Amino acid sequence: MSDAAQLSASVSQPFDWKKWAALLGGFAVFLFYYLSPAWPDAIDPSGRAFTLSPEGKAAIGLFLMAGIWWVFEVIPIGITAIAIGVFQALFMIRPAKEAFRDFMDPSVMFIFGSMIIGMAFTKTGLTKRLAYKMLTIVGENTRSILLGSLVVTAGLAHLMAHTAVAATMFPILLAILALYKEGEGPSRFGKGLFIGMAWAAGAGSVITFLGSARAPAAASMFKEFSGRDIGFFELPLFLGIIGWGMVFLIWLYLSIVFKPSKATIPGLRQKVARLSDALGPMSRNEVFVLACVALVVTLMALQAAIPALRAIDRAALMLVSTLLFFIFGVLKVQDLEELPWNIILLFSGAMSIGFCLWKTGAAEWMAVIWLGALQDAHWWVFVMGIAAFVLVMTNFIMNVAAIAISLPVSLVIARYLGVAPDVIFYASLVTAGMPFVLLIGAAPNAIAYESKQFTPGEFFWHGLAMSAILLVVLGLAIVTFWPWFGMPVLAR
Repeated sequence: MSDAAQLSASVSQPFDWKKWAALLGGFAVFLFYYLSPAWPDAIDPSGRAFTLSPEGKAAIGLFLMAGIWWVFEVIPIGITAIAIGVFQALFMIRPAKEAFRDFMDPSVMFIFGSMIIGMAFTKTGLTKRLAYKMLTIVGENTRSILLGSLVVTAGLAHLMAHTAVAATMFPILLAILALYKEGEGPSRFGKGLFIGMAWAAGAGSVITFLGSARAPAAASMFKEFSGRDIGFFELPLFLGIIGWGMVFLIWLYLSIVFKPSKATIPGLRQKVARLSDALGPMSRNEVFVLACVALVVTLMALQAAIPALRAIDRAALMLVSTLLFFIFGVLKVQDLEELPWNIILLFSGAMSIGFCLWKTGAAEWMAVIWLGALQDAHWWVFVMGIAAFVLVMTNFIMNVAAIAISLPVSLVIARYLGVAPDVIFYASLVTAGMPFVLLIGAAPNAIAYESKQFTPGEFFWHGLAMSAILLVVLGLAIVTFWPWFGMPVLAR
């Protein structure tokens, strides 16, 4: 195309009012918070005052601006993440060295390693082999295929970190979607598959200590407060029904709102059988990749039992597989160019804004304001208010930070209301593990977005509906089967 033609094409494009309204609106929100006068202190039930510093006030504004830009995707989501670091440095919220150091936090490197595992599965053909096996079992019905995908995702999240599960399932779902064949663009079936994968990974991860870092961190805080350990099998007892209940509710919701245009994929069984036979026996590289992943998962599982392993960060264990893949030639340096760096940057920015809210005291101030307003409420309203606060926070910052901010404050306030610490611990874990609204809420959300089957706006609005369903399920659990299973709800 000539320069004149290119110029003509660019001039003829309509002005994107929605993009610029969201872009400038988000910036205006940031300036409002940044320039506003000092805000009142937050007072906890013991009378302790929490002052919101100018940096903390600006951090809240940046937190809201980033959320607006991410939801409306006014610029690439990875570039919004970079803006988070830039704004912290330009407006002196935090030094640039601190703001950008978070971009290489161990949690980000854990996600990097998880994506490398997913890439190794794809390159060796393991993804197709696993996809064909699952399709052979669930059959040709698209609703059954969706349910099978969610069940496998949630089941794997019992045994390994939900980020690694999402990275493993992503190429498998791409292989399944390729067999569905409904054009090149997004499809209702594709939306259901990938949004469901993100949500099911969270739902499955709340059930055991192996699904994420949030449960061990929360259990440690709980022990410090109450002097009691949370047993390895206590989590499945109280959270198993909620986690699996949410998996089936997710399937039901997605089957309705994203009902596939095809009820079945005729001839799928025969086609899958032919494709599976064509793969032949497992190759040495496939066996090697499975062995490496099994090694990493085993090491992570043994951390709870072996003190020497407990001190090693999970990111280092995850990256062992990355080193082995490149050392033994399973992956080449050219494969690094295929990584979704936009998603890695997204999570880097999420870590940076999370630490920004934490380090400036803004998150603690918000927690005291929120929970302090509930100190005179009925105990059930108070517990649900804690769960809702964690749910909101975990959509913006890492769930471990959301737990660390809210749990100590809520356990103190619980004493004044006669609420047992157990119900607060478990209610917080439930909502911390299921950030259904924003892509930055959890790595599986961001990984699912890389499929290009849905927009951030679609994820946001459907996530709001599913979050409301989650709170209803939790509210019922608190007054029904949790007490039936022996969980103390009110302090004696």
